[in-house]
Amino acid sequence: MMMVRAVPGDKNIVAYKPDPAGLKLRLIAAQRLKSVLGGEHFSPLGAADLADGRDRALANRLITTALRRHGQINAILSELLEKGMPPRSGTFEAVLRLSLAQLVFLPDLGAHSALFLAVEAIKRDNKARHLSGLMNAVLRKAQSNSARYGLMDEGNLLPAQLTEGWVKAYGNDAVAGFADALISGAPLDLTLRDMDPDLIDALGAEPVFADTVRLETRDRPVEALPGYDEGRWWVQDLASAIPALLLDLPGGSDVLDLCAAPGGKTAQLVKAGYKVTALDSDATRLTRLRENMARLGYAPEVVEADAAHYDPARLFDGILLDAPCSATGTFRRHPEVLWHRSAADIAGRVKLQRALMTNALRSLKPGGTLIYCVCSLEATEGEDQVDWALGALPDLVLAPIRPEEMPGLEAAIVPKGLVRTHPAMTAGNSDGGMDGFFVARFKRNG
Repeated sequence: MMMVRAVPGDKNIVAYKPDPAGLKLRLIAAQRLKSVLGGEHFSPLGAADLADGRDRALANRLITTALRRHGQINAILSELLEKGMPPRSGTFEAVLRLSLAQLVFLPDLGAHSALFLAVEAIKRDNKARHLSGLMNAVLRKAQSNSARYGLMDEGNLLPAQLTEGWVKAYGNDAVAGFADALISGAPLDLTLRDMDPDLIDALGAEPVFADTVRLETRDRPVEALPGYDEGRWWVQDLASAIPALLLDLPGGSDVLDLCAAPGGKTAQLVKAGYKVTALDSDATRLTRLRENMARLGYAPEVVEADAAHYDPARLFDGILLDAPCSATGTFRRHPEVLWHRSAADIAGRVKLQRALMTNALRSLKPGGTLIYCVCSLEATEGEDQVDWALGALPDLVLAPIRPEEMPGLEAAIVPKGLVRTHPAMTAGNSDGGMDGFFVARFKRNG
């Protein structure tokens, strides 16, 4: 009797023993990609998904390549599938995208395994096994055209509905840099608890801005890097580290970190010597924040509440609002955001951001400082929100950010003393760019 083994993520898929080499990781990678195509946030496979580190690395490479090349693969699919994607076809689309990513963009992995494992994976899916012949035919056609596909226009990398606005805001050269950044991905940035030269050397890192250092390459998990267990640093993109540095309050000030999890900015505020309250509405994310603070040896007050309706017993000297947003500025790590965002989706976030700013003002002392920031490249979530706040919230006045506050990143300061970073921007002599971020600083009249 033939043994069957369920593959995590879909009861309709079974893998038969003995498996062809590489089939298990292909099935699991397809399930993860299928969930992302369905709208879920991408998170790399971990040891619980695939115990073997080499298999896990390969599966994640396939998934991230398929996501980074999503626009180009769309163009390939429009040529290969005359009738479009078959409806209600299980993992067919995910397996096909993984295989095209391998055939066209990862030729070092070999064409034969891309075809063979794709067909075998489809045969294991009860909802897609009838499409195994189509899978084979489509991939053979793709194989014969793989050289041409590999030279296709990189203009397909970014969705037109976003790039039209980006070209107006940032220019053609910057947007070309966005495409490069999408393919290259992001280096690992760390915020150090102490700027210890010996630790920086041990990490193989380079200082880039303030207390941020950068690892362009790494050959081990984050948890295995020097100083992790001792809580000497935390993972935080350079751009994400800027807002907390601009609060500019005396030590001991009472500061509220709204939408705080997973805690990078909270840690910066504690490090700066403020009395910090970290608030978030997501219990799971707050658990992660508490774990991060425990590793760092920090002890902010942690509050689970809705930031739009939070009514504190006291007013705060400063508030940092890292508002929920489209997150288009994070596409180097999360390429799926480029294809998941619609105009209506962004409009909903704009409405929420305004509610959060309005309530943040109620929680701020007269004369207090409010930092508003979003990891978005969209003017509607940045510059336009400043214009709205100055008109709708008369107690708020802009507190312009000065060039001397951003040494080495003065180019990020835009009109009105606002900060705007993007993935084609560099700090000092560093490579690797940074996330797209917007920062505005306000004061409350009084």
